Amino acid sequence: MPSPPPGGTLLEGLRRAVGDSHVLTAPADRAGYETDWTRRFSGEALAVVRPADAVEVQAVVALCAAHRTPVVPQGGNTGLVGGGVPRGGEVLLSLRRLDHIGEVDVDTPSVVVGAGATLAAVEGAVARAGLSVGVDLAARDSATIGGMVATNAGGVHVVANGTMRQRVLGLEAVTADGHVIRRLPGLVKDNTGYDWPRLLAGSEGTLAVITAVALHLVDRPRRRTVVLVGCTGPDDALAVTAAARRLGGLHAAEVMQARGVALVGRVVGLPPPLPDDPPWLVLLELLGDLDDEALAAVIGERPGTVSLDDADARRLWRYRESHTEAIATLGVATKMDCTIPPARLGAVAAQLADVVPDAILFGHLAEGTIHVNVVDAAPEVEGQVLGAVADVGGSIASEHGVGIAKAPHLGLTRSAAEIAVMTAIKQALDPDGILNPGVILTPGTMRPTGPARRR
Repeated sequence: MPSPPPGGTLLEGLRRAVGDSHVLTAPADRAGYETDWTRRFSGEALAVVRPADAVEVQAVVALCAAHRTPVVPQGGNTGLVGGGVPRGGEVLLSLRRLDHIGEVDVDTPSVVVGAGATLAAVEGAVARAGLSVGVDLAARDSATIGGMVATNAGGVHVVANGTMRQRVLGLEAVTADGHVIRRLPGLVKDNTGYDWPRLLAGSEGTLAVITAVALHLVDRPRRRTVVLVGCTGPDDALAVTAAARRLGGLHAAEVMQARGVALVGRVVGLPPPLPDDPPWLVLLELLGDLDDEALAAVIGERPGTVSLDDADARRLWRYRESHTEAIATLGVATKMDCTIPPARLGAVAAQLADVVPDAILFGHLAEGTIHVNVVDAAPEVEGQVLGAVADVGGSIASEHGVGIAKAPHLGLTRSAAEIAVMTAIKQALDPDGILNPGVILTPGTMRPTGPARRR
């Protein structure tokens, strides 16, 4: 292990490593880092430490390892499952200052960025070269690239471009014992052994601290058409999506319920988008030139509307992207992102309507990602919802990771053998358990005793 700065207490060493002004210990200074976006999860950190680069991250992690003090890495603090906030007494390692954006390599195409660079900032930089990250989120102004890789975020364009794991060419990271490992700038093909950068994608800061990312970029769409279609239910929504997929160029397929759209309208100030308030709505983004006949084949006899220009497309997207903001006005929401086999969505939605009738559902229909939102939920609701998802062969975590919220439920959709493999990897890379303890693997899940419910 690299030698930490000599002498003194942990806090003294941290101040020497990053500067006094970037070690926050006063409660008022720490507060903005200690509670997550949902307001469900919070804790007191020993200190919030804000390094400027990988060298300073290395020094901080080495110090914490020497003092056996846990570390919680944090990006933009936009997570929804408590994985990026302290539980009590940890050093919170804020990576927001690692926000550099390198030159765009148009030949690969790729760019190397710091873990703290926001998605919006990177998009703005690569757009000048006609390129895009390929993953987009409503939280783009706050979500950081490092955090998005650590949670393997997907967003609205997974159907076209995959998740962040598919966008990673290479990484720089600091291991639990304070070493820097680096595969930058990254190659499109590199078969020299284990693909550790993609192992860290989705690891939620439990295996190493990501400090820089080489992103594999995609061409920026030049022409898009947004279509909003009213549907009778989930099966009808899937039929609309299938028709859009047959056209080619399907870039997004988002599903919403009428109650969510109505709430967005009240909070944001938008009129009803379609007549007669259809119970389910699908928002499609299609690339390329589409004639009226092609669009008619998608919409059929259903109520629908088609964007007239980019401004109109953005207006239609607001009905979907304002859901999280609107739901937050109702109270503290338990937010469960799940993957459901698309063919079983209707059955699960009907079951959830009985279990949690006030739930608001929306998500990414093409890959079966559904966000289940329950305001002021009873303690047993999370287990009921996740159990229903597991029973149809789904996943209890689709986008935001497992965090601490879903760690007790990991055995629903991961077998004992799988959990044993994950435990072995964690113990090999972080034998002292200082990196984000309690996230993904709890003491209970690290000693699995039974098979997963998923088959």
